[in-house]
Amino acid sequence: MGSVFCSNHCVFLFPFVFLFRQSNRLRNLLKEPRHDCVLFANEFQQYSFCPREKGESQEKWQTRCVYSAAVWYYNHLAGMMDIVMITDDQEAVDQYSSLSSGVYVITVRDYLQNFWPDLQAAHELYASVSQVLQEKESEGKEGEYGEHLPPEVLEAGIKSGRYIQGTLNVSKHRAQTEAFVMMEGFSNKSSDIGCRVLVHGDKSRNRAVHGDVVVMELLPKSEWRGKVTALSEGQGAEKSGEDESKPLPTGRVVGILQRNWRDYVVTFPPREGPQSQSRNSQRILAVPWDYRIPKIRISTQQADALQDHRVVVRIDSWESSSLYPNGHSVRVLGRAGELETEVQTILIENSIHVPPFSDAQLREMPVNSPEKPWKVDPAQVAARRDLRESHLIFSIDPKGCEDVDDTLSVRSLAGGKTLELGVHIADVTHFVKEGSITDLEARTRATTYYLADRRYDMLPAVLSGDLCSLLGGVDRYAMSVMWELDAHTLAVNQVWYGRTIIRSSYQLHYELAQALLNGEQAEVPELARLGSERKDDRLAELTQALETLTHIARQLRAQRDQGGALELEGVEVRAQLDEEKNITALVPRQPLEVHETVAECMIYANHWVARKIQETFPHQALLRHHPPPRQEFFSQLLESARARGFTIDTITNKALANSLDRAVDPEDPLVNRLLRMMTTQAMSEALYFSTGSQSLDQFYHYGLALDRYTHFTSPIRRYADIVVHRLLTAAIAAEGEGAPGKGLASNKELEEMSRHINSKNRAAKRAQKLSTELFQCLFFKDRDPQTDLRCLADAVIYSIRDDGVLVFVSEYGVKGPVYLKNREGQVVTFGQDGSCEWQSGSVRRYPDHISTTSACNTSTFRLFNHITVRISVYSSHCHADRLNLEVISNKPYRSTEAQQPRSEGRCQLVQEVVRLAEEASQQAQEKAARGPKLSREERKFCQSKTPNLYSLLEEVRELALMDPEMIPQVCATEE
Repeated sequence: MGSVFCSNHCVFLFPFVFLFRQSNRLRNLLKEPRHDCVLFANEFQQYSFCPREKGESQEKWQTRCVYSAAVWYYNHLAGMMDIVMITDDQEAVDQYSSLSSGVYVITVRDYLQNFWPDLQAAHELYASVSQVLQEKESEGKEGEYGEHLPPEVLEAGIKSGRYIQGTLNVSKHRAQTEAFVMMEGFSNKSSDIGCRVLVHGDKSRNRAVHGDVVVMELLPKSEWRGKVTALSEGQGAEKSGEDESKPLPTGRVVGILQRNWRDYVVTFPPREGPQSQSRNSQRILAVPWDYRIPKIRISTQQADALQDHRVVVRIDSWESSSLYPNGHSVRVLGRAGELETEVQTILIENSIHVPPFSDAQLREMPVNSPEKPWKVDPAQVAARRDLRESHLIFSIDPKGCEDVDDTLSVRSLAGGKTLELGVHIADVTHFVKEGSITDLEARTRATTYYLADRRYDMLPAVLSGDLCSLLGGVDRYAMSVMWELDAHTLAVNQVWYGRTIIRSSYQLHYELAQALLNGEQAEVPELARLGSERKDDRLAELTQALETLTHIARQLRAQRDQGGALELEGVEVRAQLDEEKNITALVPRQPLEVHETVAECMIYANHWVARKIQETFPHQALLRHHPPPRQEFFSQLLESARARGFTIDTITNKALANSLDRAVDPEDPLVNRLLRMMTTQAMSEALYFSTGSQSLDQFYHYGLALDRYTHFTSPIRRYADIVVHRLLTAAIAAEGEGAPGKGLASNKELEEMSRHINSKNRAAKRAQKLSTELFQCLFFKDRDPQTDLRCLADAVIYSIRDDGVLVFVSEYGVKGPVYLKNREGQVVTFGQDGSCEWQSGSVRRYPDHISTTSACNTSTFRLFNHITVRISVYSSHCHADRLNLEVISNKPYRSTEAQQPRSEGRCQLVQEVVRLAEEASQQAQEKAARGPKLSREERKFCQSKTPNLYSLLEEVRELALMDPEMIPQVCATEE
């Protein structure tokens, strides 16, 4: 059983060159095996092709072609299976239904009633779509919007430079009035035009929806508008001019090249709310969950029954005569506010489709059960390097981690003169064959999706949590990279890539590994049953390996820092749940040095694998680059740093890193943390790409300061890593052979795959962020903000707006607005004790502070000031709940559990190491200039005998330059 789509009909659906992408989207959907559909190129098949007859309409010719293809296919199968052709053209049914036995021509309604009588969802969907189409035909033609220009006019206008092409991005905060078009390939060199153009108001948007690829024309400069800088809208016409920034290039949409319509989650408006439609008509203006999407008019028979539910809908059309798009309902998600409903909403809004793995996929899986345990294949033992007895291998992961992608090893060779560092990664490609159903599903998902309370795996559990996972004490297949390093300089003597068999001795979690490094008493589960003497020996061996690994990672990081690597900050909060999945706490991530140690080893492996595959396949390797950010994106960082007396140099990544290292306020560590968070926001997006589509200078990774980089170390949860593993395997096989790359994906195929993976990665990040915000709201939702002390928190101001400030609450990892002027025109003022009240007054904004003035006094809020806020939840019927931050004191909040100021020890350590290394290098060069008697090491590395970087790290550690209570920064890592 399956469906056949005739290609002549697919082309007929999308006849214009500008809608070619839409046709491709349909074709790509048909390629997925799980859909049981095929595309038949009937117009190129000798026996099914039908020439168009004189006077025959396009529609009738298309129908005749499809019927001819159906008859040919029935005969091709020798009558073993009947063919059903479905249409909604009753005239076609009457004409063709009795022409050929075995080929049935029926309407969609009859098809559903006869073949799928119990599939209620399909019947409801068909009824909804049919009603929408009927209503579309009966609508008036009076224009609410301007007509879109014809495709040929748009194409000519783009080529001549009159029109601009780009993607429409609607503002999340002012969806009704503000949108921006991110321009694509716009070559105008005028300094007046930046990378985006403002589209002000619905009329100028002209029926374009967030994400559409549009064509627009610029308005005259006299009509340019500024971006609204107030926190809220509509607080009085007299201040509308003050709320806007300097004028931006402004335009209007004249055509749409590609629609970005997808599934939307909506809610029906409350019965008592203002509505323009009658309940009896059953035509409802549904309100999308996403503020950026306009209301969608749908027809339904269940409006009252689904009053409190979230429903999935699709847009069908948006005529110029209609204020709103027309759509139809697809399915009901569940009651709004329930956890499962809200989680499914997040997935659908980010176009994440993660159905249960099919039986066909599971049949491809190896078996590992008590009755039939999995064992290594003797042929694999013979073909791989066996590290089970020769190497101490261990993993370091978060507590409870099941999908262990990576393990590490380190040992001393040649009497301590060299070190061997090994990174051993799960050999997923041994189990997932290219082109298999499991491989195609993994490519479709592209990544494992991590939410606050769950994850959706890219691979079936038997692989992700068992046979591919490098668990402790069991034999596993791995892909390894092993370096022989000079013990003093870490210069690479040689590097080995290959397939291995490993047995991890220890499955450590981060906190345990850090405790061992700190010399604290810690219980290692794998050593629990050993005698005390043997246990001490094994523990000493493990601790020594961890220390050596840490020393290597420190030096590798110091080397990257010298090249300009950035140390950035992000907001990472973990929702702590009880057994019933009730949220009990919001726990900000506490970075440990061991996090950086593992990350640095993974970065090192990714870099060397990138070098290997790019050198072997210069035009068809999958790499990852991080373009330099646009300088205008640093404006908030520069203004904020200037307000605190710091100067930030953003010309290069090294200059930026050095500036951030110097921008430290000893009295308030949060200042440097916030500046690094602003830097993170200014960064461009790191993307996968095929080496054949970019020039060499575009390979550079700005954040990591590496000339080549890829992802190799997480194949269980990233499909890009699976592709890289296959490339590395081919590169190893190509050593000493000719014609490398035979059978691999072409540059074009890799570039298409890169775009897909990049898109899915964005969706995964958005879903994870929304999931965190959901659980933040759940944490505060049932608490009384007036009495619960957990609703009071210290907040630091990081941005000034026209009617308030933006703050960061580090305790909960929350960012949000704090209003200093309400809708009634009252402003917040403070007494001597810091308590606040609302009074009539005015607000005045300055570059680095904002003041409120009332009849009694004037209150001032400066950048990086600490204030006390009360956190509550603003509940919405149609949208996601959100946190509300209300200022209650202009003084810092001091709770009984107030944290001590955090040390910047790690940052200072790296700076000191780099400084001492540079001094040592300079001294060695001066000595070389004075005397001819130099050792090989001194001539090669320009170093003196003692103060090399490795020994300097040891001396720095011994001098206790590193604060034992340090809280390391979150690195700009891509491990």
